[in-house]
Amino acid sequence: MFKKLLLFLLISTSIFAQQKKVETSIDTTKNKIGAEFKLTLKTSVDTLSKVVFPKLKNIGALEVIQSYPIDTIKKDDRYELIKKYGLTQFDSGRYTIPSIKILINNKEFLSDSLKVEVANVQVDTLRQKMYDIKEIVKAEDSIGDWWKYLLGIILILGIGAFVYWYTKIRQKKKIEEKVYKTPIEKATSLLNILEKKELWQHGEVKEYYSELTDIARNYIEEAIEIPAMESTTSELIEGLKKASLKKKMKLSQETIENLFAVLKQADLVKFAKSTPLEFEITDDRNKIQKAILTLDEAIPVEVPIEEDTILNEAQKQKQIQILLRKKRNQRIAISIGSVVFLLFATTAYFIATKGFDYVKDNILGHPTKELLEGEWVKSEYGNPGVIVETPKVLKRIDLTKSLPKDGMALIKEMQSFGYGSLSDNFYIMVSTMKYKKEGALDLSKAIESSLKVLETQGAQNMIVKEEDFQTNKGITGKKGYGTFSRIDGENQSSSKIYYEIVLFGQEGGLQQLLILHEEGDKYATELTDRIMNSVELKSAGN
Repeated sequence: MFKKLLLFLLISTSIFAQQKKVETSIDTTKNKIGAEFKLTLKTSVDTLSKVVFPKLKNIGALEVIQSYPIDTIKKDDRYELIKKYGLTQFDSGRYTIPSIKILINNKEFLSDSLKVEVANVQVDTLRQKMYDIKEIVKAEDSIGDWWKYLLGIILILGIGAFVYWYTKIRQKKKIEEKVYKTPIEKATSLLNILEKKELWQHGEVKEYYSELTDIARNYIEEAIEIPAMESTTSELIEGLKKASLKKKMKLSQETIENLFAVLKQADLVKFAKSTPLEFEITDDRNKIQKAILTLDEAIPVEVPIEEDTILNEAQKQKQIQILLRKKRNQRIAISIGSVVFLLFATTAYFIATKGFDYVKDNILGHPTKELLEGEWVKSEYGNPGVIVETPKVLKRIDLTKSLPKDGMALIKEMQSFGYGSLSDNFYIMVSTMKYKKEGALDLSKAIESSLKVLETQGAQNMIVKEEDFQTNKGITGKKGYGTFSRIDGENQSSSKIYYEIVLFGQEGGLQQLLILHEEGDKYATELTDRIMNSVELKSAGN
């Protein structure tokens, strides 16, 4: 019985050890009030596994101030996933970070619980004097905010223009919604409405003639059934003559000539910017009205009452279809106008509250911002390996052609990897090399040699600064940084480029990381800082 129990305990322990898939660590167990604890969860899975880390606002009594992106390191046929949370607490005391549930292939695994301490910030009132809180000082008005008021005025004018346009559409819609029994009733009513508008009296002669001839063309199309709206003046008159013969309409030559004269006059007004006299305009209106009445009287009534009723009903249905089509077009126009206005108002609001750069970077897009907010990759490059986190996977490149021949004669092995090019907004390059003869390396001279390579590729007016560099694990190297001018021969322009170059000398070799970007690009600066903070070296013996 004891042996069975012991065997059961050993099996249970083995199963428990196999289920232990999440490693938990923290950068420090004691910190000051408001300082950051960096909690790290690490798990190793195969390439087909699905891992879900929780999105948390609080972990126990500690507040999550930063949820860092997941780092992924590929090792043979497995992935090592690393998730970090930035935690803080604003009250002193001892706290417990509870276990966190991580889903691996929909199965729950728990992290370890940890104890941390938050300490007060000590203030020595004997050595440091205490002062009263200063009164609030009103900031001076800045004349640089004038553009916000201008945007506000533009926004108000835009709203006013939209309301006016919408009101006019509604008024026109009410007029068009009326259904007329006969074409002649519709034409007569529209002529009266046109006169009440007093368009030509207010100088809108072109609009007056356009509506006047549209009324006549609509009547002819509906009553005589010829395509008057799409026809030219000559085509309309010719079609009217043929229709009058077919329908046995008795039309005088005077009626045809008067209608032709008014339509020709309208063409001159609309397309040749002709301006008739007042009596000519009145005369043209009377000619149109008389022509319409004459045409209506000339249409023979040859169908029985029942057929006439059916014809009137068909005309009514046709008018209803025309009105429905116009309503649909109006709804489409109103929808498009509303969307355009909303986009304009939203853009103006964000420019006023966030600034033009914010709108430009987030709406129009910014290449380095997209890199910064994309999915980062942590990988190892070269031999001995340089481990670095980058926004894109670095691809192998050949730099042997850019090095001088006497320098290449000393190199036994060289591997280089990069993203972008020297002419892009952002460029990163990792290079490792081994020398044929081992010996101590002068990293300062190596930086000078690397910068000379940049000069051979067009860098001018180079400013060089140098300082010691140390990785998070304590490996030391040299860092060179500064600016240079990049000349664009095609456009005859130049741009200011910021660079950082870090060199390490390890086991008879040289490891190099180079980053270039346009000076003043805040997103590229954040990219550079994150990349440089992630740099680590893998020992050549591993």
